Amino acid sequence: MSLLISQNGQKMQKIDKTDFALEKDIQKYIHENPEAIPVYEIDEDKKLLVVAREFRTESGPIDALAIDKDGDIYVVETKLFKNADKRNVVAQALDYGASLWRHSDFSEFQNRLDEEVRKKFSLGLEEKIKDFFKLEDEQVISIFETMRNNLHDGSIKFVILMDSIDDKLKNLIVYINQNSQFDIYAVQMEYYKFESYEIIIPKIFGVEVKKTVGNKSYSNTRTTWDEQSFIAQTKEKLKTDAEKIISIYGYLKDNSDSIKWGTGNANGSFSPIIDKLSKTISPFSIYSDGTILVKFEWLENHADKNIVENYYNIFVEELKIKTTIISTDKKFKISSEEFLMNFEGVKSAIQKTIKG
Repeated sequence: MSLLISQNGQKMQKIDKTDFALEKDIQKYIHENPEAIPVYEIDEDKKLLVVAREFRTESGPIDALAIDKDGDIYVVETKLFKNADKRNVVAQALDYGASLWRHSDFSEFQNRLDEEVRKKFSLGLEEKIKDFFKLEDEQVISIFETMRNNLHDGSIKFVILMDSIDDKLKNLIVYINQNSQFDIYAVQMEYYKFESYEIIIPKIFGVEVKKTVGNKSYSNTRTTWDEQSFIAQTKEKLKTDAEKIISIYGYLKDNSDSIKWGTGNANGSFSPIIDKLSKTISPFSIYSDGTILVKFEWLENHADKNIVENYYNIFVEELKIKTTIISTDKKFKISSEEFLMNFEGVKSAIQKTIKG
């Protein structure tokens, strides 16, 4: 394919497609220009922030690791068409995803990404996400929570980048997307040079697939939860124990200053806002499966540290007295099993914290 360029309808010039010389050239280009990956065709509001290049895993280095504003994690692999193993790049990408999932210590994962982002942008990961996606503090925390859940569940998206994609690879991508819960996209990067200009024409394949696996349908659109949908999913997930989470929600609805609803397709969530602590960041995120994420650490950079310390001490002291749950961290997770086993104690700790 060639491009025709003219100036004011005159001096027509034909520009032939130029090959990327090396795979690292594609990697570098994507790292510097993540908007070249047309995820806006998946959702018009989507764009990617590349947070690491050559990210080490036990299966080898991932060419690029990226995230979007919904907290989805993307493994990006590049391959030149002339390479004989071009279709094996799909298996390679899935192997990298499995390696991330097998070693899903989110704190370590987050720290490594923070180091990479600081090298590149001289900003921490949290600050870069906030600046890049133009988000508020609570929205950034929500991204991290979703990333944690995605890593734990192995819910990772894959992007295969090539200078040219043949029909066999396109068919493989469509087949996998149609018959699995994986989201794999192939992106063909057509590259042209004209004087000092670089022209990139990206084409994405795999977006058009409407998934139906078993009796479930999968959508790329994330859910924004509300009271009705959250309660319905809680009843579906916890059955006879659902009233425990619902009763906590009812208390927080009546006694906190506001409720912020989470986004995501796996678990509904909400976060109570206590204005005396912070008008934007919540100390807790509570999920429809009974999991509670305790987030006092997040508050320390955005609120009065003495007030945060006081509220945190009230919470953990009540946990120590009334439950078997012990933590010395200001950011930790109460599992669904721990919550159900220690329901009255956890509820008491939350109530006492809200009262301050």
